[in-house]
Amino acid sequence: MDPVIATFVILGLAVIAFVSGKIALPVVALGVALALWATGVLTLPEALSGFGDPTVVFIATLFVVSESLDATGVTAWVGQRVIGRVGTRRGILLIAVMIIAAVMSAFISINGAVAALLPVVVAVAVRAGIVPSKLLIPLAFAASAGSLLTLTGTPVNVVVSDAAVNAGGRTFGFFEFALVGIPLVVLTVVFTTVFGERLLPRREPEHLDVPDTSRAAQRLRESYAVTAETGQLFSAREGAAEVMIAPRSRLVGRTIYAGMTTREEDLVILGLRRGGSDVDATHTHSGELTLQAGDSVLVQGPWAALERYVRSPDVIAVTQPQTLRRAVPLGRGAKRALVVLALMVVLLATGVVPPAVAGLLAAGALIVTRVLTLAQVYHSISWTTVILIAGMFPLSDAFVSTGAADVVSNVVLTMTGGASPVLALLVLCVVALILGQFISNLATVLILVPIAVSVSQTLDVSIQPFMMGLTVIGAAAFFTPIATPVNLMVMQPGGYRFGDYWRLGLPLALIYLLMAVVYVPLIWKF
Repeated sequence: MDPVIATFVILGLAVIAFVSGKIALPVVALGVALALWATGVLTLPEALSGFGDPTVVFIATLFVVSESLDATGVTAWVGQRVIGRVGTRRGILLIAVMIIAAVMSAFISINGAVAALLPVVVAVAVRAGIVPSKLLIPLAFAASAGSLLTLTGTPVNVVVSDAAVNAGGRTFGFFEFALVGIPLVVLTVVFTTVFGERLLPRREPEHLDVPDTSRAAQRLRESYAVTAETGQLFSAREGAAEVMIAPRSRLVGRTIYAGMTTREEDLVILGLRRGGSDVDATHTHSGELTLQAGDSVLVQGPWAALERYVRSPDVIAVTQPQTLRRAVPLGRGAKRALVVLALMVVLLATGVVPPAVAGLLAAGALIVTRVLTLAQVYHSISWTTVILIAGMFPLSDAFVSTGAADVVSNVVLTMTGGASPVLALLVLCVVALILGQFISNLATVLILVPIAVSVSQTLDVSIQPFMMGLTVIGAAAFFTPIATPVNLMVMQPGGYRFGDYWRLGLPLALIYLLMAVVYVPLIWKF
């Protein structure tokens, strides 16, 4: 098969698979890489080259840095301290939520920022008498806008920066994205504040199922009749965990009572439950309990000890300590995590070392300083994103090496008359805007990057405005809940329906399109 035809067929099948949603993204990406090899478009080393690409390595390290801020309670502190103090007026609260979401997503992942703020926003909304549906779509949209503030805001930024260099341009500076990011954040906040009340639906969710440490503490106190005399259940140093005795646990038959310490980890037993009832002096003469499979025990102690305890095959954790710990503001290791983040930003901003090196140094420092364990590092990386990028990179290379990008470029230039780079940018951005509502914005950008490169080279203009324009449109996935993970993340807590997103999302997307086509070329000249 002709390499150009093979490349288009593989691209077409990949897009169909992405849109259908029936095949996992990593499987599609790996299938693309293998298909390029099987059809002879690329050699095997070329087809698998994405897995060793420095950009992929750098993106993987960003997930680790983001996890350090989340796991140590930095994100929880920002959400609880700042949002909790802005009052209950809808307009002020909406502006505060959106600005905080934008700033946080500039330095941690968009998903991490929304996940950390979601329970806080819901709790504040309920306290202020505001339905969460008036705040949660703005939360998601603002996080997407904030990803345009720094190089590390989203993997798309890293990809386009690297692509610009490979196309003969230059890398984008760490804060250079803010030249378009700040105006877009401001426009997103202003437009939502002015028109959001009319464009956002008023939905009453059937139930709110968002993690919140204070709520968990209250539940545990009530469930186990734990009084204030036991002290604070959750702090930076210590926490509590509810476990069930496993069916074949070695603890079955052991006699315990509230107030004693466990033999294994020296944890304090705060309460006991059997069959939904507390065990105390009204149940037994001594308040003791001979453990049976299925009994529930509430234990308190250092977080590290709790994490070791729940890994034992003798107990089953009802809620993992790691889940509760990340919602404790400024927990153990928070200062170290912030220092590592600051140093990484300095390295990236000054360009002293390549981005991949800066990311690896940051990830290594977090392990060495014991902010994160190796297990946390492995679990923090979004392998779906990493494999998607690594698998789709070779397709971008194939578009260039086979001349497929030139074919599409000629079509675009024919449509626009071949004279105006602005019209060419408009066509590419419109295609990216449409595709980005059905497949991931990252996959969309990876598909269009080689076409944009070919167009810029044919017109003999700078690649920079094309790359930045695609970045802006990549953040405008506002039409559906499946457009981005954060859109889907707020759907259930907000009680949203599938068609609730486009009412606010469509005018915002048009603003982003206008910024990409008109404003971007004013800053990054053709």
